[in-house]
Amino acid sequence: MQSDPLSMKKRPFFLRWAWREIRQGQLWLVTLALSLIIACVFALSALVSRVEGIIVSQGRSALAADMVLQSSQAVDLKRLSTNNVITSQQTSFGTMAFSDNGMQLVSVKAVDAQFPLRGDLRLQAADKSMQHHVKPGDLWLSERLFSLLDVNVGDTLMLGDGELTISGRILEDPELSFNPFSQMPAVLINNQDIEAIGGIQEGSRLSYRYYFSGSDSALADIRKQFSLTPSQRWLTENDAGRSGDFIERARQYLSLTLVLVVLMASATLVLTCQHYTSTRITSVAMMKSLGASRRFLWRWLLQQIAVVFSVAIGVGLILGFWLEWLLRYPLQQLLPDELPSIGFAPLVISLLLALFISLPALGIPLSRLVNASAMNTVQATQAPTAKFSPVWLLLIFPVLAAVAWIGTNLFVWLTLLGMVVLLVLLALIGIAAIALLKKIKFGSAYALALSRVNRSKAKTATQLAALTCSLMLLAVIGLLRNELLADWKNTLPADAPNVFAINIAPEQQQAYLDYLDANQLARSDGYPVTRGRLVAINEQRFYSTEDESQSDTLAEMSSNTHSDRDPALRRELNFTWAETLPSHNDVIAGKWGDSSGVSVESGIAKRLNINLGDKLAFTVGGLEFNATVNSVRDVEWRNMKPNFYFIFTPDVLQLFPATWLVSFRINDQQSDLLNTLASNYPTVSVLDLRMMATRIQGLLTQVSWSLTVLAGLGVLSGLLLIMTLLRLSISERQTEIQLYRTLGASRKRIAATLWCEYGIIALLAGTIASVGAEFVVGLLVVKGFELPFTLHPFMWLGLPVLAIGLVYLVSRSQIKKLLLPLR
Repeated sequence: MQSDPLSMKKRPFFLRWAWREIRQGQLWLVTLALSLIIACVFALSALVSRVEGIIVSQGRSALAADMVLQSSQAVDLKRLSTNNVITSQQTSFGTMAFSDNGMQLVSVKAVDAQFPLRGDLRLQAADKSMQHHVKPGDLWLSERLFSLLDVNVGDTLMLGDGELTISGRILEDPELSFNPFSQMPAVLINNQDIEAIGGIQEGSRLSYRYYFSGSDSALADIRKQFSLTPSQRWLTENDAGRSGDFIERARQYLSLTLVLVVLMASATLVLTCQHYTSTRITSVAMMKSLGASRRFLWRWLLQQIAVVFSVAIGVGLILGFWLEWLLRYPLQQLLPDELPSIGFAPLVISLLLALFISLPALGIPLSRLVNASAMNTVQATQAPTAKFSPVWLLLIFPVLAAVAWIGTNLFVWLTLLGMVVLLVLLALIGIAAIALLKKIKFGSAYALALSRVNRSKAKTATQLAALTCSLMLLAVIGLLRNELLADWKNTLPADAPNVFAINIAPEQQQAYLDYLDANQLARSDGYPVTRGRLVAINEQRFYSTEDESQSDTLAEMSSNTHSDRDPALRRELNFTWAETLPSHNDVIAGKWGDSSGVSVESGIAKRLNINLGDKLAFTVGGLEFNATVNSVRDVEWRNMKPNFYFIFTPDVLQLFPATWLVSFRINDQQSDLLNTLASNYPTVSVLDLRMMATRIQGLLTQVSWSLTVLAGLGVLSGLLLIMTLLRLSISERQTEIQLYRTLGASRKRIAATLWCEYGIIALLAGTIASVGAEFVVGLLVVKGFELPFTLHPFMWLGLPVLAIGLVYLVSRSQIKKLLLPLR
């Protein structure tokens, strides 16, 4: 049996050869590109896995269970098969609480001893000890009630028809959320005490919650057993306000940036692989002339690729672990001490994605290399691959990987599709621009450069599109980051209000505002607040006034369509009236009037299909009235300023009873003012949000750091791609330059021609990329992130200058090397 001319006993020699190829510059770019793909995918997959686990855990903690059934009617859980599932029950209702010094309407939550199934309930007893469950006979009050009722722990409180002894304070309830308008002070009792206080009577408005905790499959089985009525609905972590809007936008940015980074690294991988194979044609032809078989050549090449993959996996995973820590580090104060495990998914995903991308990137050029003719030892001409060669089927693997990885993320798919279409158009525009440049006379070097560019239109278009794409991706990553950070900064500026004063009596309102102004506190306008419901749009009723007065169940059952779409129709809303609309609301349609009008927030107008001129019916305290939509407002709900769905003209709502609301800002040195306000106006509820505002500001700073880190990684990937493009392009000029020299061209003329050629391409690429980036960013900002878009004129000049600068820095040493033999 004939053996290869080079025995496999020489394998250590080939391994050393492969390692030398990496160290001496032939394969290091391939290795670097693969390492970058593995590191980026691993880091972001690991971070997303951790964040998803934390979000799910926090969402379920906010529900106090893994799943909750909300109902306005009692449900018999005994008829459900709840094996391997822990259950708990809550009954809530409103009633009056009486002390020796006052009375107050309170929200009673009656729970069993199992509550909560998830999250932490922290109850502080008189001896400062902590309790985490409500026992029979317990009565726990929210902090506000101690001042409103002037009571202390251990006092007796009349709750409904019964008396209970105050056990202590509610320090933390996983279900309680901030709503300065609608939330009554809460008390916690045990379910067994409901009858003693007369909580359930004929006509009582009760709300029930049933809590379930168990495996996902067991919870899904319970949902299958239960048929919902119109007054019931399931709550999961997806319905519990999983994260802030800016967190969701940050996650979208991270996902999009990761895809763009992988695209640029993949393009670098393809180009470097093609360059590597082009430099090895002569070596392969020589080995073939010495008798090397195709099998031997594949073995020789695959050993080198195996070494490349081994090094790339090691470097990529080390870099990936470091990058995941770097992205997570600024968020460590917000993350739990025990982070969710990332498992093996990020490792598998990163390795498989790198493998699927490299299969065609390496397989196609290596196949062409193995098929090179032995005649290449005389003339370096690469053997063409068959038109329908099976090797092109390798392209299926990255396509399948993209489909599996991006999945149903329509945001990313539309972005990629739009960029492909845009790049084709921009390449055509670039070719047309080059044709127009021929009409400009600017010396012989300029004319020669344009002549060379026009002789190879396909290669020029490829280079121009690739350089334009790299610059455009860099600009998109940077501009999106700046747009998000600017939006967050405008949403919660450093001087944002951090205190709400609510329930201000009309006779106290002016004196209260004067006190704030006398102490030079930045404040909002005062707003009267009245609670009511939207009951009809253009005489299409959601429920009758009689139904509203009876129970929420009938209201929901008769709402048919709209209430299923919008929870705002299932509850009372906050109405206000004003002479003029708030300055922090932008009118996007219509015009504010002075009579019989209402201005509607754009979100609820879109959801309920409310248009200008529509006649809306409302009820307040059982009294119905009408108003005509005269304007639609864009409201930023995250700015911690007073905002409303509906703002009425004074003649519509002024006669209804109302309390007043104002927000203002204080600093840490003005804390005594809050105590003075509480003393002078004991009936006014003051909500101090300084800790919340500080936490949100810190969160924005920390998330912005993560975005900056990833954007920097994207910039490095883009620079690597640009450097690779220019290096490969210039290296292809060596034979051509030798020909020019043979024909008598001077070194100075050749250098000037090269600089003109690359300068023209850089200038066109920078200009076209700035136009494309402006278009892509505008589309993403408006359609993807739903933010206002502004032009970026600094980029129109900056990107062409950057392109010319990068071309100069990267090409300078390469051109000098090409011209060196001419000395």
